[in-house]
Amino acid sequence: MGTFAYFPHTEEDIRAMLDRIGVASLDDLYSDVPDDFQYKGEYDLPSAMSEQEVRDFFEQLGRKNVQLKVLVGQGAYDHYVPAVIPYITSRSEFLTSYTPYQSEISQGTLRYIFEWQSMICRLTGMDVSNASMYDGPTAAAEALRMMLASSRKRNKVVVSAGLLPCVQKVIATYMKYTDAQLVVTKDVLAELGDDVAGVLVPEIGKLGRINDLTGYAEKIHEAGALMAVYCDPSTLAVLKSPAEWGADIAVGDGQSLGIPLNYGGPYVGFLACRTELMRKLPGRIVGQTTDADGKRCFVLTLQAREQHIRREKATSNICSNESLMALWCTVYLSLMGPEGMRKVNELSSAGAHYLHDALIATGKFKDIHEDKLFLNEFTLKPLCDVEKLQKAFLAGGFFAGLQLENGELAFCVTEKHNKEELDSLVKIVEGL
Repeated sequence: MGTFAYFPHTEEDIRAMLDRIGVASLDDLYSDVPDDFQYKGEYDLPSAMSEQEVRDFFEQLGRKNVQLKVLVGQGAYDHYVPAVIPYITSRSEFLTSYTPYQSEISQGTLRYIFEWQSMICRLTGMDVSNASMYDGPTAAAEALRMMLASSRKRNKVVVSAGLLPCVQKVIATYMKYTDAQLVVTKDVLAELGDDVAGVLVPEIGKLGRINDLTGYAEKIHEAGALMAVYCDPSTLAVLKSPAEWGADIAVGDGQSLGIPLNYGGPYVGFLACRTELMRKLPGRIVGQTTDADGKRCFVLTLQAREQHIRREKATSNICSNESLMALWCTVYLSLMGPEGMRKVNELSSAGAHYLHDALIATGKFKDIHEDKLFLNEFTLKPLCDVEKLQKAFLAGGFFAGLQLENGELAFCVTEKHNKEELDSLVKIVEGL
């Protein structure tokens, strides 16, 4: 074995390679680096450990983590993850981070992207979906750029103030470097005019309320603009799809489809649209066909070549995709099926409404959204010391009651939280 114990090259291998390129030693490979810039001392590295010592070290390190029960949503939801998903996603047919340019060696990757696109279309009701995008907020920003590119002489986009703050901030960053005008408002319909290219509204607002988008599409289309809906794909199992609202584009984050919270990522965005807008989609589309022997196979049906050869004219320059996360969501949806997805939402909704009523009953909160039009997430106005309450939650093992910019506290319940856990949270409130 050579100098480096974990390298596969023998001394003979190294010598053969050095002789081939005409240098005497490995140090000669760095001859172009000035001597003053070459480190001569010993590296301050810890002593080597055995495998068991390494395991013990990281186990001790892991014990410093505080495991909390998460009852906050705001764009990231603590759903149950079937145990089989990590094993399926680790199979060699699928496991790669590369974009599948060469279809002949990428059939596994192309297939699950095709399935991912198909499932997103089924959830959203849209005609076509592209390969995955970075996350929900960037997908929303790409949708706005897409609407601008689809219109002529219109340079204004209108965004609902009801969108999650993280989505609004990413959109603002994207729009800052364009010539377009961005308007954020509570009443998007009031901003319609002959200069508006598109409107983006959430199906579920940042306070958890389910929005009634009846009539929005008609008014937006009458004004000559496009309509995009930001949605949680998990909830589309029980709520109206963007297509049913009359939307032209659907965007959102796939995290709620079984991706663990992961300290905020990696997640996966989606962007789907009507057929007429397909050529303005950023990224790529995988399609199904047959090979020379008539067997089913998959190929890149459409991708914006401008992102490779004419970047200044590109709708977007997204060259990679969150393929592994798209695979994760695809496996999750395959395992859950329509019935499982409905059950997830039924359990989450029942738990959220139970917790909502129990918290109100403590007298420590006031509900200023009396219609209760929420699914699994809601906000309440605190009538107690918020800092003291949040510390009590943490001490009790809960991450809950996130304070929003309007002073309200956000709560979220998923199918992972049983009645006993919710009662424990309520007892903490009662004990203040």
